[in-house]
Amino acid sequence: MPRGPRNLRITADGVGLTQFAGVSLIEQFFRRIGLQGALARQIRFAQRNNRYSVSESLEALLYPLVLGLGRIETTEPLRHNGVFHYLAGLPGYPDATTLRRFLDRFARRGRNSLVKLHDAWRAAMLGQPSQAVFDLDSTVLTVYGHQQRAEVGYNPKKRGRSSYLPLLCFEGNTQDCWEGSYHPGDTHVSTITIPLLERAFPKLPTSIREVRVRADSAFFDQEMVRFIEGDRAFYAIVARLTRPLKSRLSGLRYHQVSSGVWAGEFQYCPLRWPGPRRFVVIRRPVPEEPSAQRTLFQMGGYSYQALVTNLTLQPLNLWRFYNQRAGAELIIRELKYAYALGKIPTDDFQANEAFFQIVLLAYNLLNWFKRLCAPPHLRRATLQSLRQRLFVVPAQLVRPGGVPTLRLPANHSGSRDFLEILERIRRLRPPF
Repeated sequence: MPRGPRNLRITADGVGLTQFAGVSLIEQFFRRIGLQGALARQIRFAQRNNRYSVSESLEALLYPLVLGLGRIETTEPLRHNGVFHYLAGLPGYPDATTLRRFLDRFARRGRNSLVKLHDAWRAAMLGQPSQAVFDLDSTVLTVYGHQQRAEVGYNPKKRGRSSYLPLLCFEGNTQDCWEGSYHPGDTHVSTITIPLLERAFPKLPTSIREVRVRADSAFFDQEMVRFIEGDRAFYAIVARLTRPLKSRLSGLRYHQVSSGVWAGEFQYCPLRWPGPRRFVVIRRPVPEEPSAQRTLFQMGGYSYQALVTNLTLQPLNLWRFYNQRAGAELIIRELKYAYALGKIPTDDFQANEAFFQIVLLAYNLLNWFKRLCAPPHLRRATLQSLRQRLFVVPAQLVRPGGVPTLRLPANHSGSRDFLEILERIRRLRPPF
């Protein structure tokens, strides 16, 4: 029977050790795209504490989001990790109180500058495509204290609890977060979507000739449809199945368009809409698994989903196009749990909204990192996978011959990827 060591000696005299060797990749990427310099130039305001500049404080909030230390309280290990400070290019690491005070100042004096800088990077990283796809979705962030402007609204998992409501717009081709806004939990999505799109559309590069919008039934609203049509854009939105719409489903003529999938379509003008629109209905047999597809309307052994659209795609292609929007739901889940969006850092609404914007920047930075620097098999990896393989890696910093050298474990499975990504970063052309 295997046995552990009998005379194990433990000492606390290791020198140059860190568990965050992958921060060197992140710092090299940040430096290559000019993050530190841009933050220092574009976001400037007076501070009493001069030990950490504005750009250093922002990086001190970005690194924990990437490394899995999203809560401000859990960043304490970084304060005592000198190798991390060296690799990240920071003079030290602020304590939790300093970070909160900075976040409060930043929310009022630097937040808008960060958003403008983020917009410029986002457009540069998108390139010059001819088509863009906007995926709209919202989520609920439950709060457990007395946070400012947290209100009781729709909260399917914690009914009756106060919450915030982020509204997000993703670019469906690149998975970049294109626009986001932060609201009290009792805000209705239909009242904030048009203002978000009014900000999102002008940020697109001039090369874009066609924009398509995908959204679920929470966005089924005549004002939104008219706004999208007014911008000469296209949409595929899940229709809210009202009683008049449901009454049409049973008498509609369906055609089988794929195995287990039937489709039909008709022109219909919902109540108070200015005119008829094209509605496409997808019918499928109800799965044997009772929990599956329970969000769709079911009737006569079939589940139904209706899409309102101004696209001319065939019903099957339209349905497949809309289903690609599922990626947005996965991104929101990753934002809430991997990037700690669901961890509300303060009791001040403006500071929490500023943290929300920092989280979106952190997500996009990692998305660009994967797209530009990662080998093909890691470009769709989740942040958790990247942490395990690249970022949270033990290493030792040594200086043979006076040359700083980061020694990774010889048997580490991600060493080859680590070195390949480092070489890709060195060959990367800055976006500006």
